[in-house]
Amino acid sequence: MTEDVGTIYLWLKALHVISVIAWMAGLLYLPRLFVYHCDVPLASQSSETFKVMERRLLRVIMTPAMLASWLFGLALIAISPAVDWGSGWLHLKLFLVVAMSGLHGMMARWRREFLGDRNHHTARFYRMVNEVPTVLMIAIVLTVIIKPF
Repeated sequence: MTEDVGTIYLWLKALHVISVIAWMAGLLYLPRLFVYHCDVPLASQSSETFKVMERRLLRVIMTPAMLASWLFGLALIAISPAVDWGSGWLHLKLFLVVAMSGLHGMMARWRREFLGDRNHHTARFYRMVNEVPTVLMIAIVLTVIIKPF
């Protein structure tokens, strides 16, 4: 790797890690907001406040961070001459990131349901959902660091 490409690679990696941290923060916080939102009466001032908080978290932090994570991650793959497409760890990581992106999409759908006062899930459901991003994150980090196959 030339010095310029090496420097670009390090910048991309740093930006990727920063965007993943921001995305994870949102993925962990939004279901917690849903838990609290379940406990307030429909159309109450508290419910309306949660709707604003959920919208801002999703639109201002989570979605841009997800897009940046994908952009910087794909750029890292594109710029790295050491990418071995034959190794399974990269395929597993990409599969897990697609799963995390799907979870992000499900959270966006649930936010729209809260927005229309049509939530059908319990606070317990959202407490369980709140654990999924952590499990995915652990699996992704272990896959990237250990490269099991």
